Amino acid sequence: MRLKKQKRHRKIVRFYTACFGFRQPFKVLCDGTFVHHLLANHISIPDNAVSTILGAPVKLLTTRCVLAELKSLGDSYSESWKEAGKLFIARCDHKRRKSAEACFIDIIGENNPEHFFVATQDFDLRKKFQEVPGVPVLFGLRNALLLESPSAFQRQIVKSSEEKRLHMTDLEHKLLSDRQNNRLTSKETEDSSDENEALEDQNSGLQAAMKANRAKRKMIVKDRVQFKRNKAKGPNPLSCKKKKQRQPNIALEKEEKDAGKTVRNSRKRKRSRKGKKLPSTEG
Repeated sequence: MRLKKQKRHRKIVRFYTACFGFRQPFKVLCDGTFVHHLLANHISIPDNAVSTILGAPVKLLTTRCVLAELKSLGDSYSESWKEAGKLFIARCDHKRRKSAEACFIDIIGENNPEHFFVATQDFDLRKKFQEVPGVPVLFGLRNALLLESPSAFQRQIVKSSEEKRLHMTDLEHKLLSDRQNNRLTSKETEDSSDENEALEDQNSGLQAAMKANRAKRKMIVKDRVQFKRNKAKGPNPLSCKKKKQRQPNIALEKEEKDAGKTVRNSRKRKRSRKGKKLPSTEG
């Protein structure tokens, strides 16, 4: 039985976290009736009891209006007032004291922007919050704490919001149509420019072919392949040219002979005549 209850609570918590953006640590807004029920059923550590139900760390809060209401109830709720004073104080901005029900309705508003879990024993208040999207409700049953499952109204709100996400808004539809029109116009301009370029290419190709045909007609003979016979070639006249005979230079030969004579004369040995005496001419 306990496992089934834990699974059911975890499923409810996943619903609120996925569809309404609840994040850990969860903030639990407690009124005086809930705090009094905890004390009456000897649930001494409320933080642990609530965190085991939600399966995550929690932060218990109350308001100044709730504290003032508990204090006004007299000595029978003095211990509840002391225990409520130990909780964190949520800002309510009420200059004059209001009832806990009116204070909670003002804090929660139309769509619970602060993502509060509401813990109360007031049946009418629980019923009211079932008509507000994204408000999970906790309550006590003897010595156990329970988490109410989402109401049909809350599930219908989630379903309609998911359908809105699937469909486009008017602004998105307008933007999409404008983009498609721009793409079509750009594509048409590109196609027209491509066609013009293709026509220009065809005209230029035809003109080039016509020019080539004209040139071929003018030079038909030159374009034909002509086969020439190899004739016998004569000898190279430059290789057959006779060598020139060198004429003797008489003047150079004379000079060379004279030079040879001078060299020979210069090489003649002179004999010394010192030892010989000339014959006397006496008598």
